[in-house]
Amino acid sequence: MGRMGRIERTTAETKVLVEIDLDGAGSADISTGVGFFDHMLGSFAKHGLFDLTAHVEGDLHIDSHHSVEDAAIALGQAFAEAAGDKAGTRRFGDAMIPMDEALVSAAVDLSGRPYLVHNEPEGAPPYLIGRDTAYATTLTRHVFESFTYHARVAMHVTVHGGRDWHHITEAQYKAVARALRAAVELDPRQSGVPSTKGVL
Repeated sequence: MGRMGRIERTTAETKVLVEIDLDGAGSADISTGVGFFDHMLGSFAKHGLFDLTAHVEGDLHIDSHHSVEDAAIALGQAFAEAAGDKAGTRRFGDAMIPMDEALVSAAVDLSGRPYLVHNEPEGAPPYLIGRDTAYATTLTRHVFESFTYHARVAMHVTVHGGRDWHHITEAQYKAVARALRAAVELDPRQSGVPSTKGVL
């Protein structure tokens, strides 16, 4: 039986449904109204081997911020629900992902203590334009902030280099997915919660 989480979140700005199975095969059913973000969540699911559903109806006549932010909040909450008490997991995970000229590393700890360290180069364009509403490049950090807070994980993401901001951004989502995949992997040698405290 998979480790699954499901969150429905409704505000005056958005209506969000997120479902995640940590023991999935990487299938994705994504519809946020923001084409580039759909692509990022699809990559997140594929490389994390998470089965992911993310449906968002948002106030895109304003901009994409509320839709992306609320999806990230719900994703973090669903991830926390699916991870449960983290018993039997490896707890820590890391990944280094090259994407053509871009190189990104990510490391995560299912610590129960939300913390984000995020480093990317200066000079990002204001927006990445998808088939639908534009994705502001400032949203990448905000997605990871919202996710780490609600998933209750510590995460470090570092862009070591890159030139194409599509590559720089996508490599970050892939690296985070791979690091989370490693962290939630079940360790046959670990029968309990991987902490001297006895709780995460």
